[in-house]
Amino acid sequence: MTLATVPGDTPPRPLPLPPGPGLAGGAAAPVRLSVPGRALVLVAGVPGAGKSTLLRRMPQRPGLRVLDSETQRDLLTRVLPGVPYPRIRALVHFLHRVAAVLAATGSARVVVVHLPATSTRLRRLVRGLARLTGRAAYLVWIDAAPEEALRGQADRGRVIQSRSFARHVGRADGVAARIGAGTLGEPWARAISLDRPTAARGLAVTP
Repeated sequence: MTLATVPGDTPPRPLPLPPGPGLAGGAAAPVRLSVPGRALVLVAGVPGAGKSTLLRRMPQRPGLRVLDSETQRDLLTRVLPGVPYPRIRALVHFLHRVAAVLAATGSARVVVVHLPATSTRLRRLVRGLARLTGRAAYLVWIDAAPEEALRGQADRGRVIQSRSFARHVGRADGVAARIGAGTLGEPWARAISLDRPTAARGLAVTP
């Protein structure tokens, strides 16, 4: 087990490192993403793909702001103990999006935000926010098979409704392949796709 920390927004939690060979000279080497200048990095993928795990394993560095919806969920569950998550889900999503907008307008050089963003519309809105706040927009897509994502949801103790999950899966179909082929057709400064085990090693954002 290792204790991964993310500055400011996401509290540290013990998380097991995945087995397998390293990516850059180490068994748990994170993926490296070069982000020169002001940037907004969207970490996307179906619910349960491993977005929160990737964020918690991001190395700390000055000028980096990381936003995970788990932070809002944890806050509301403390403020409203005993209230089932489905009843506060919409408020969690709203507060997370407000936090993302405020962070993007702030002074942090790089803002990393977690959203499913399986719809092209939401990805377009994120790029629009980046443009309005003078940032380059980057996409990190986590590609997980539906059964992997469902296991991820079960592990975190929060399984979304089957109809909603099916919509996410349908919209996500083929996105990773198009990113790999360079045919996504969306104007990101850079778009990369990671499988779930690779994403679990974290993401190192470098100038």
